[in-house]
Amino acid sequence: MSQRQKPSDGLVAILNDQRDFEILQREGWYRIPVTNAPRRWPPRWLAFYQTKIFGEDAYSVRYYGEVAKMEVLPRAALFPQERPNPKSDKVYHKISLRDVKMLPQPIRSLRPRRIVFIPTTWQKLITATEFNDLFDDSPLEDNLWHSLRSWQIRAERQWTVDVGSQRFLLDFAIFCNEGKIDVETDGDSYHIGKEEGGRDNLRNNSLATVGWQVLRFNTAQIRERTADYCVPEILKTINRLDGLQDESAAPRIFYQTDEGTAQQLSLLEGEEEYDADDALEG
Repeated sequence: MSQRQKPSDGLVAILNDQRDFEILQREGWYRIPVTNAPRRWPPRWLAFYQTKIFGEDAYSVRYYGEVAKMEVLPRAALFPQERPNPKSDKVYHKISLRDVKMLPQPIRSLRPRRIVFIPTTWQKLITATEFNDLFDDSPLEDNLWHSLRSWQIRAERQWTVDVGSQRFLLDFAIFCNEGKIDVETDGDSYHIGKEEGGRDNLRNNSLATVGWQVLRFNTAQIRERTADYCVPEILKTINRLDGLQDESAAPRIFYQTDEGTAQQLSLLEGEEEYDADDALEG
């Protein structure tokens, strides 16, 4: 079985169209273009992230369902009443669900964000308290995520940034009062050769032009020195950028005491607007 065909426990998919939502509710199926199928495939169940068109329900995961059947069909078969058009021959995975259920509590994204598909697990779906808890890409990322949460550092996982015609996916995005931090978790088999190092350098420079500072931590640092190296470096960078910028409070900064590192609110207030919603396709 190839990497692309490796089964997934579950998948968070995007709902950015009222018609697709009505089809899901009324007929119990969802479509994914075959060319856009995620790396871990097929999923055993789907959950759905609703975008800004859903008003009060926007930027949250509320519905899910177990996969009952999967078919590969052209768009003309999915929408037989639709007039022929350039998309009529486009091929989709039609995913039929046994039942569409509502979660006891919605899983909200604290910032509006763009997604396409997010592999996750059933355990993460039923225990998530916010959207970033759902990601299941890397044990290294999970380790660092739990440390950031313990410090109440609001980070966004797998955050998309556009720089001109380039699109970058950040492991963690942290928004500060005077800048933004991209935290990358580099596994041992990545970013170690001249070619990979050159790409990282170009990437870092591109992100710097739009206000991002990049911090990179390798496997050993995250597994063995998260508490005494990775987190302190992140905290120092947050302080250098005038503290965390939360939506509901003044920026938070961190300082050393005899008992360790503590945090306090800055006297400055402000709020950064970050509009990030991206449609999959019509």
